Amino acid sequence: MLSRRNFLTAAVGVAAAGGLAACAKKDDSSSGSSSGGSKTITLGFSQVGAESGWRSANTTSVKDAAKEAGYNLKFSDAQQKQENQISAIRSYIAQKVDVIAFSPVVVTGWDAVLKEAKAAKIPVVLTDRSVETSDDSLYVTLVGSDFTDEGRRAAKMLATVVQKAGLKGTVKIAQLEGTTGAAPAIERAKGFKEVMDAEHKDWKIVVSQTGDFTRAGGKQVMAAFLQSNPDINVLFAHNDDMAIGAIQSIEAAGKKPGKDILIVSIDGVKDGFVAMSEGKINGIVECNPLLGPQLMEVVKQVHEGQKVERWIKTKEGDFLQDQAKAELPNRKY
Repeated sequence: MLSRRNFLTAAVGVAAAGGLAACAKKDDSSSGSSSGGSKTITLGFSQVGAESGWRSANTTSVKDAAKEAGYNLKFSDAQQKQENQISAIRSYIAQKVDVIAFSPVVVTGWDAVLKEAKAAKIPVVLTDRSVETSDDSLYVTLVGSDFTDEGRRAAKMLATVVQKAGLKGTVKIAQLEGTTGAAPAIERAKGFKEVMDAEHKDWKIVVSQTGDFTRAGGKQVMAAFLQSNPDINVLFAHNDDMAIGAIQSIEAAGKKPGKDILIVSIDGVKDGFVAMSEGKINGIVECNPLLGPQLMEVVKQVHEGQKVERWIKTKEGDFLQDQAKAELPNRKY
């Protein structure tokens, strides 16, 4: 798996060729050409989708950084469907791009298309999320966060939040998971449970279900959680958007988010910090989406045949409620 994004903009976007699946969104704008006589790098980038504020910021970062670097960017939005990403990657292979980068929808099922890229001698860079493959040489590197560690950090943060709130008795946790099969969902849950099992015998995850990283999903699933388990006193959300959706259902149930139900989430989007400044979220583990500049540098190195680290981790911080107002102006996404 991978690690965090170095406060850099995640990058790569533009026109998916006509060969993309009909349901995949295509962006036909190409980013400019490089100056000085060297050949312009053509980068094919397949994005997961636009499921959250984090993802939108990630896309903007990639596109802006590609333009700044003078790359010819071919961008495709997979709308959270693996088949769309596979179609996009095959289109990039057919177009003979210089480098392919993508943020995989799910962890498994990539071997066939990655073998096709390798056979075409097109290097592949993963961004944000990792994959499981039968052959580690099918991709060059991963630029992204350590999701397992994010889960650990969330559990350690929750311990501080519980102590500050003076919560007594069993900590009854509802978990809003990310998209089923996605690396951040799998690893954030794993890291959180690892710390919980080792250090907090009075914590219990009483209910856990995917909200697909969306506000609508978080709202809908949290409403069901509260009906089946009205005594929940903690929510761990795998991203801020689901937490924000859940807040609506908590308030609709006549409870106070951040007080009756303590909330810890992951990402650090501006709307999450707004909710935290209002006392509705107790703590946020940052997962910075601005990977673009870092990604563009890695693409250049890979294209030139330079050796790069297998996993290029990003740097992030952790924020509690009393830091929210001061940090809010610094949120760029």
